[in-house]
Amino acid sequence: MNIEILYWIVLIGVFTGLAFLGQRTNLKLWVRVVTALVIGAILGFIFGDVAASSKWIGDLFVRFIKMLVVPLIFTSLVAGVVSMGDPKRLGSIGIKTITLYLLTTLFAISIGLVLGTLFSPGAGIDLTGVDPYSAVQSSQSVSDRLFGIVPLNPIGSLADGDVLPIIFFSILLGIGIIMGGNKTEKIGEVFSSAAEAILQIAHMVMQMAPYGVLALVAWVSGTMGLAALQNLFVLTIILYVGCILHMILVYGGLIRFGARLPLKAFFKGILDAQAVAYSTSSSSATLPVTLQCVENNLGVKKTVASSVLPLGATINMDGTALYLGVVALFSAQIFGVQLELSDYLLIAMTATLTSIGTAGIPSASLFLLATVLSVIGISDAQTALIVGFVLPFDRILDMARTVVNITGDATVSVLVAKSEDDIDEDVFRSESVL
Repeated sequence: MNIEILYWIVLIGVFTGLAFLGQRTNLKLWVRVVTALVIGAILGFIFGDVAASSKWIGDLFVRFIKMLVVPLIFTSLVAGVVSMGDPKRLGSIGIKTITLYLLTTLFAISIGLVLGTLFSPGAGIDLTGVDPYSAVQSSQSVSDRLFGIVPLNPIGSLADGDVLPIIFFSILLGIGIIMGGNKTEKIGEVFSSAAEAILQIAHMVMQMAPYGVLALVAWVSGTMGLAALQNLFVLTIILYVGCILHMILVYGGLIRFGARLPLKAFFKGILDAQAVAYSTSSSSATLPVTLQCVENNLGVKKTVASSVLPLGATINMDGTALYLGVVALFSAQIFGVQLELSDYLLIAMTATLTSIGTAGIPSASLFLLATVLSVIGISDAQTALIVGFVLPFDRILDMARTVVNITGDATVSVLVAKSEDDIDEDVFRSESVL
């Protein structure tokens, strides 16, 4: 029997088994994805180059992801700005909260960029041989890039997928809807509904993940060997180290020196929320537990917690920002793209701004990754390759990112409560917080 035919018979059988697991059992998506990862590595090892014949399945999945990037950014950014811009909700608490969230996000991506530069996780990986396109790094000056953020034609920018002008216009449109008050309230509702519709499509697309992961991992291990996957382990370790550093240095520093409160009590108080975040990989799903921990264990008054934490579930993506910094450097190193200071600034700005409104979206990092890579000159074909390369490990990475996100939410709620004198420090300092 032809070995390629045998490969496809086995592959169809495995796909049928994965579909059965999804339909007839309560096995979570991430478990099916990890299962697909292992099976894909085994099939690639056994069948070698023949496994490349199924790569188109993974490419199709990545194409679905890229399809959602522009509508996701546009609708979620507008809806996110509108939701946090209600004049009744803003004021001193809102301004402090938003400022702190954006600052911690900038710190997070800075840590990611530093780690990516120091450890060079993409060094030694050669994917250029299978990528039909070369890097399209922009030769524009910094001033031209900044000038180009303002779109001549917003509709044209949406059609062309020009990310920075889309971000700029989306934020302006959201502010305009806020300023319009009752007259533009309906438009805000339309964008909120549109963002929800895109979210539902994202859910559907992610159901394809096990099949896409299996095909892509089989291709990687079959054409480049299992050694290629070792770099993903290195990338995973770097991300986990970065997440720990961010929580200790940034959040710990803010609690200890900003709020002047003990670190031990803080981390003990949010342990339950961190455990739920790690297991669910969802800031939104963890929100009820985070609220309970912040109010009962950290002594934050409900008036502050109920305002700060839901907002954090909407705009705070420190863990993802850190991840984007590392993977952006990882990608540039693989394809030999030389990054200048302006590129680092663009990565930081793009990751920070696109995080608004996308924190509750499953595997939002995959969509944001495609966005960030486009602003530093990584071609669409190369972006698809990178997304496919890191996708199999995304669930493991997402677990760490979510822990950072909810820890950041709790940190900001404590700082805001402290500044508003809305925190019971006796409860915070209590040794019986567990």
